Amino acid sequence: MDKMILNDGNQIPVVGFGVFMIPNNGPTYDAVLQALKAGYRHIDTAAAYFNEEDVGRAVKDSGIPREDIFITSKLWLQDYGYEQAKIGIARSLRKLDLGYIDLYLIHQPYGDVTGAWKAMEEAKEAGQIKSIGVSNMTPKIWNQYVPQFKTKPAVNQVECNPFCQQRELRQILDKDDVKLECYYPLGHGNADLLGHPLVTSLAQKYNKDAGQILLRFETQDGLIVLPKSTNPQRIQGNIQIFDFQLTEQEMEAMRALDTGKTTHDPEAEGVEDMLRNAFVIED
Repeated sequence: MDKMILNDGNQIPVVGFGVFMIPNNGPTYDAVLQALKAGYRHIDTAAAYFNEEDVGRAVKDSGIPREDIFITSKLWLQDYGYEQAKIGIARSLRKLDLGYIDLYLIHQPYGDVTGAWKAMEEAKEAGQIKSIGVSNMTPKIWNQYVPQFKTKPAVNQVECNPFCQQRELRQILDKDDVKLECYYPLGHGNADLLGHPLVTSLAQKYNKDAGQILLRFETQDGLIVLPKSTNPQRIQGNIQIFDFQLTEQEMEAMRALDTGKTTHDPEAEGVEDMLRNAFVIED
């Protein structure tokens, strides 16, 4: 598994296994065990996914040394602000029950982000969290919050795939060696992307499926990807992308697919209120 070095010196596997919308109390446990067996060493969860417990149990039951597995989780909106964030961090640590968290993110960029960030910085200094980062920050939102931080985020996790390549954002992140993590790296099942003639022709050339072409393009372009599946064959296939390489001409052709449009706009009217009212995370 290829790895990247974050701007704080820690290493992160470039392919992670996402568990968004996989239920707790069994399904996430089974999926994570399958992923670890397939060779994944990076699992991405969140307090708001309500499955941190299953992730932690699967990691412990896998037989793989804890230090060989990279675990990401995320702080939810209800726990922003300095004092409340300390409670949220402690809750994630308790539910995962893995001793420490490799990467912890500000999940949604609204409200007292700076207070929450301070608590995350302190948790990092205490060794409870190895790396800290943000998620869903557009260029505008990044410039609103990050200049107030004492330390730069290690990553920004956003929607990213060949149809929305986040070029403007990447230019901002590159200045501080901040890595971009892609959620929806397969376009969230977008048939126009998976069935695009360029993608299907490359799949035929390299004897791969369309999803593997997308993930190879993204990792080869310097991105971290977080594909999600509960299908054992797709779980296995999504990590089998390091035995071929696209040519520079093919990379340029893939880059030309960028529309600059995302399906989720963190700046859109009503998004913050919708997310704040979505649910409550309980102890």
